[in-house]
Amino acid sequence: MVHILGISAYYHDSAAALIRDGDIVAAAQEERFTRRKHDAAFPHNAAAYCLREAGVSLTDVDHIVFYDKPLIKFERLLETYLAYAPRGFRSFLASMPVWLKEKLYLKAVLKKELAELGSCRVDELPSLLFTEHHKAHAASAFFPSPFERAGVMCLDGVGEWASSSVWLGEANALIPQWEMHFPHSLGLLYSAFTYYTGFKVNSGEYKLMGLAPYGKPRFVDLIRDKLLDLKEDGTFRLDMSYFNYATGLTMTSHRFHDLFGADPRQPESELTQREMDIAASIQAVTEDIVMRLAGTVRKELDVSHLCLAGGVALNCVANGKLLRSGVFEDMWIQPAAGDAGGALGAALSIWHEYLEQPRTPVADDSMRGAYLGCSYTGEEIASSLDNFGAHYQRLNDDELLPLLARLLDDGKVVGWMQGRMEFGPRALGARSILGDARNTAMQSVMNLKIKFRESFRPFAPLVRAEQVSEYFQHTGPSPYMLLVAPVREERRLAMTADQQGMFGIDKLNIPRSDLPAVTHVDYSARLQTVHEQTNPRMYKLLEAFENQTGCGVLVNTSFNVRGEPIVNTPEDAYRCFMRTGMDYLVIEDFLLSKHDQPAWDEQQDWEKEFELD
Repeated sequence: MVHILGISAYYHDSAAALIRDGDIVAAAQEERFTRRKHDAAFPHNAAAYCLREAGVSLTDVDHIVFYDKPLIKFERLLETYLAYAPRGFRSFLASMPVWLKEKLYLKAVLKKELAELGSCRVDELPSLLFTEHHKAHAASAFFPSPFERAGVMCLDGVGEWASSSVWLGEANALIPQWEMHFPHSLGLLYSAFTYYTGFKVNSGEYKLMGLAPYGKPRFVDLIRDKLLDLKEDGTFRLDMSYFNYATGLTMTSHRFHDLFGADPRQPESELTQREMDIAASIQAVTEDIVMRLAGTVRKELDVSHLCLAGGVALNCVANGKLLRSGVFEDMWIQPAAGDAGGALGAALSIWHEYLEQPRTPVADDSMRGAYLGCSYTGEEIASSLDNFGAHYQRLNDDELLPLLARLLDDGKVVGWMQGRMEFGPRALGARSILGDARNTAMQSVMNLKIKFRESFRPFAPLVRAEQVSEYFQHTGPSPYMLLVAPVREERRLAMTADQQGMFGIDKLNIPRSDLPAVTHVDYSARLQTVHEQTNPRMYKLLEAFENQTGCGVLVNTSFNVRGEPIVNTPEDAYRCFMRTGMDYLVIEDFLLSKHDQPAWDEQQDWEKEFELD
């Protein structure tokens, strides 16, 4: 048996993944263990977990692979600073010490960390290999996909030089086609607007996407006329005089601020209609670029299927629009589309390309529903809960699931932890907070009393795969919450003339359908289809809820508070449960009621523990 350990680290979203003879055994992000969101440190905990799950030691592994080529990235930094000199001097001074101390000697740093992980000498380590950043993204998108042949599009901020790349995936090979280079980047363009509207780069992009439906795209022409030169094929060049990320310590320049008539919004300050209109505008431009690029891929490669990875592939609104356009017969998107997925892609690239091993596509995909993280035994759960003095009962599913259906029907909010933790940024029914999608108050209750986050942010529906078209204008699977689709017309609620005239956040509390908790202001929803073969227990809970209510849809949001990584352990779950307004907690077959728990006297406030996202 051949074991390959993939590592991504040192930029953001560090992770580890382990494959055995090409099969994915385990994958996890380091943040879930350290409780630091987007943790960039070497993934000691994630890698140790992967080795435990596989039942091997590090010295049993045949190859270790890193998802990036640091020397090429260093070359790009130097060339950028020289090209922009003397403007980039402050940024140069800020970044060079880290490079000269650590990143330039990354191979030695990695070997030291790995020797510590494996409790072995450096000369006992397996071979250490490196892939290119976009090759790792492309491999994570194509190799687990169900397609024998497909176009592959990777869109992110920047790897070494590439910011967008196109590949042809055939059998066990990825054939590079063309790429766009830094600083001309769709990911960084979107992040510049994330920064300008007061959200955090590399974490707040999904907020910008969620804010867009509240606005009108009145800045689209300004963006197209001033910020970028967009070609018919989707390639573009940015006017870098409006941006600061190539040379400075911020994303946008004074010229950008003058163009849009104000300085960047201060984080946590009031959101105005202007920010909503800016969000709508950059979302529209992004969708246009993605559609043009995808059309070019279809035409040039003569492919009927598309795979996506890179941070921009998490833009589920653009993904849904592309799928509905019919440009491709089908699409598959890597659920860990950002840098975390690079660990998995790097490992798969070594297996299929470096070791030249054949590939047999799996009917749905080979990601196992992305349930690739930790799980816990009854003994471990009981021990954790007993340490808190928690009160619980254990019920079999024949009792528990109908009881949960009744509680959810009664408006209760349930924390739900079961099976293996999800890999990627989305909670997919293993570490979730659940509610009734029919409840008009559920979105604001969950946002403000449980998640402690901005009221405008939408929630996703959970629905059994074979029922999705009963509620949404969509057919086919969407297991990873990476597609947005409209709610069916007959489920929508007509708006009054006064309501239609409302702007911005005033739209929030107007029910848009008979599933108000999951219907966004533009009648859309971010779909997650639940499949019996990958998540049988959530599938049965949805059946029980439908038997109770006649409705087969639940609200699903990630099990965490704002700024906290999704919970991993029973301790994480209980702590989050007690800090929030959740009513019940389920961990496997353990059921806990908030009313039955001892007083929670922990002094540490979650807002001081977790930096706001």
